[in-house]
Amino acid sequence: MEKIAVVIPCYNESFTINEVIRNYHNALPEADIYVYDNNSTDGTSDIAKDAGAIVRYEKRQGKGNVMRTMFREIDADCYLIVDGDNTYSAESAREMVNYVLNEKVDMVIGDRLSSTYFSENKRLFHNSGNRLVRFLINKLFNSNISDIMTGYRAFSRLFVKNYPVISKGFEIETEMTIHALDKNFLIKEIPVAYQDRVAGSVSKLNTFSDGFKVLKTIARLFRDYKPYAFFSAVSIFGLVVASLLFIPVFIEFLSTGIVPRFPTLIVSVTIYIISILMWICGIILEVIVNKHRQLYEILLNKKG
Repeated sequence: MEKIAVVIPCYNESFTINEVIRNYHNALPEADIYVYDNNSTDGTSDIAKDAGAIVRYEKRQGKGNVMRTMFREIDADCYLIVDGDNTYSAESAREMVNYVLNEKVDMVIGDRLSSTYFSENKRLFHNSGNRLVRFLINKLFNSNISDIMTGYRAFSRLFVKNYPVISKGFEIETEMTIHALDKNFLIKEIPVAYQDRVAGSVSKLNTFSDGFKVLKTIARLFRDYKPYAFFSAVSIFGLVVASLLFIPVFIEFLSTGIVPRFPTLIVSVTIYIISILMWICGIILEVIVNKHRQLYEILLNKKG
C-alpha cells in the first residue's frame, strides 16, 4: 500500500489543531498525520498528541525551516501539506492525494482564490497582495497559476526529495511554485473551499514584512532562474539612462564642435559600458542555468 503523510506545520494553533487532525483523519484514515511544532507556547503539541498525531519539533523559526525538516525526515509516496489554522476544507484531501498517486502529478495546488477566499478573508491588503504575487509570477515565468501562496498542497515523493528548500519563512510557497514551473514538474490545480480563521486564532503572517519577503523572493528567483531576461532588463534600463545623458551632450557637440560637459559624457559612457557588461553576464548565466536544468533532469531520471 502506498504511504500517505498529512503534514501540518504549526505555531500556536491550539484553538484549531484538534479539529484539523480529526478532519484529516476522517478524510484519509490510512494516512499518517504529522504535526511539526515550531516553538509553540500555547500547548499545541500536547493537544496534537492527544488527538493522535505524530508530533515532531523544529526549533528554527519559520515555515520554510519547518518544511525543510519535514521533507528530510518523512518518507512517503504522497505528502499532503495543510496549515493548522483550519482554514482549508478536508473534503478536497482525497482528490488531491489521488492526483499524486494515480495521475502521477508532482504538485497539486489547492486553489483558494478561485473558490471562497476573497469573500471569506477579512485581513486588510491580503486580497490585493495575492493578486499582485499571482500577476508577477505568471508574467515573469510565463505561467497560468491561479493561487501562488496557498498552503494547501499535495506533493509526489519525486518532488519532495529533489527540492532544495532555501526560504526560511512564509515565502516558501512562492519558492516551491517557481521551482516546479522552472523544472517542468507536472502541476495540477483544483479549487478548494476556504474559511476564515475562527475567533481567537491569530494569523502569524505579517502583511507588510512577509509581503516584502515574498516580493524579494520573486526578484531573487527571477534573477536565478531567468538570468538573461533579468540582466537584459537591467541593461536596457541602463542604456536608456545613458542615452538620456549622452544625447544632449552629443547634440551640443554637433552644434558647437566642443564638449562643454565632460563629466556628463564620462558618466554616460560608463553606464553604457556597465549595461553592455550586464547583458553579457545575462548570456553567460543563461547558459549555466540551462546546463543546470539538463543535469537536474539527468538526476531525476536516475532516481525515477
